Amino acid sequence: MRIGHGYDVHRFEGNATGEARPLVLGGVEIEEAERGLTGHSDADVLLHAVADALLGAAALGDLGAHFPATDPEWAGADSMDLLGTVAGRVTDEGYTVENVDATVVLEAPKLRPHIEAMRRNVADALAVETDRVSVKATTSEKIGFAGREEGAAAHAVCLLSEA
Repeated sequence: MRIGHGYDVHRFEGNATGEARPLVLGGVEIEEAERGLTGHSDADVLLHAVADALLGAAALGDLGAHFPATDPEWAGADSMDLLGTVAGRVTDEGYTVENVDATVVLEAPKLRPHIEAMRRNVADALAVETDRVSVKATTSEKIGFAGREEGAAAHAVCLLSEA
């Protein structure tokens, strides 16, 4: 068995034209959000944390080593595709995903209505049953960058077994 931990953070920002960038978490566009997160890809902190947990458990480095922000190929990338690629690499190394547990830290909007869709998306990307994926959301009680609504973060842990 191998355990991995992942963490990601992105700041809130509109896009270059001043229009609101969509907030994408767990592969779900959160329509009630007034602005999205900035990043080289779609800035999906939840999927990035899950991918980093998987890579860490398999000792394959981190997300930036596989998909560098300096590489134009990944500009605007869909993080569902990135997570699927990471899952494939972990499988190719001889591991099976046993479970994933992730938490998004975000003051607003409330994510409860989207949690099940996020769980399904993560499970689909990892080719596992939904009952192997937990996604939770919490606030930081108005403390720190997330509390000031400057950005969002996510933590994830996973358990891999040798196939």
